[in-house]
Amino acid sequence: MRSRTYEITFLGQVGITLRAEFDDCEVTIGPGTTTVRTELPDRGALSGLLERISSLGLDIIDVSLLTPPLRR
Repeated sequence: MRSRTYEITFLGQVGITLRAEFDDCEVTIGPGTTTVRTELPDRGALSGLLERISSLGLDIIDVSLLTPPLRR
């Protein structure tokens, strides 16, 4: 199975300390939200990341699978 790239957005803006929890992800801070983007090998890894975010008390508002570009 091929790995897939996901974006997960949650409420709040993570600070430097909390950002360390996501050092394996690309982190983007928006107005009132934080988005992490990462490549994951399978659904188990996605579930683990979602659980990690929830265990930090963060409210997930969106999970997106990024579509890879079509090969020509």
